[in-house]
Amino acid sequence: MPYFEWKQHQLFYREKGNGLLLVVLPGNTASSAHLQGELDYFGDRFHVAALDFLGTGQSERVAVWADQWWLQGAQQIVALIEHLGYGQAILMGASGGAVAALLAAIHSPARVKAIIADSFVEQVPPDEFRARVLADRAQRTHGQIAFWKAGHGADWEQVIAADNAMIVRFADQGANWFQGKLDQTQCPVLLTASLRDPLISEVVPQFAGMVEKIPDCRLYLHHHGDHPLMWSESRVFRSMSDLFLQSLEVI
Repeated sequence: MPYFEWKQHQLFYREKGNGLLLVVLPGNTASSAHLQGELDYFGDRFHVAALDFLGTGQSERVAVWADQWWLQGAQQIVALIEHLGYGQAILMGASGGAVAALLAAIHSPARVKAIIADSFVEQVPPDEFRARVLADRAQRTHGQIAFWKAGHGADWEQVIAADNAMIVRFADQGANWFQGKLDQTQCPVLLTASLRDPLISEVVPQFAGMVEKIPDCRLYLHHHGDHPLMWSESRVFRSMSDLFLQSLEVI
């Protein structure tokens, strides 16, 4: 099984294909187990690697997640790129994975060639962020439980509890992922989302604001779909991703 070490922790990843490196990143509560469709679709043109962030999937567990969990995720992305022997990679992330991807570009610009960032926003009012996320997870529907079990295994409840506790602390600190640094993103970026995403309020103005800040940015908002667009409208998402990648002349 493919593992690599980051700060004395063992992290798991899946990979498929050859060529330019494309790192695919799951959102919070998800794992690389949910990214097989992306591995299969993009793996015929790229070397695709799907990462399990620390504490998730088949990566090493930690009892308490860091308050800056997404920034640590950005560091783990860079470590994976280096482990695989590449100078840089294209990053594709959904929700929390998109946040980590942009943080990687901001803090390690030489390592990131381009980003496809799906279904996230720059900042959410802390009370709204806490309430929306925890209310969604509190439902514990059969579908949610099956999703979490498939992603993390028998100890899925530990993973979700650790994530929830981290989100509460992060919200208490202001729920600000980028600290006003989105304009420092140097690589081309494609933003995507559903206009009906139940976890994002005021989709159009929020994404318009991010487009204004990111120097080289494209935006696609879809009338249908859920959270994230990557999975709820996968054909549309992949089509827009292909167009973006073609514009970079990498496929």
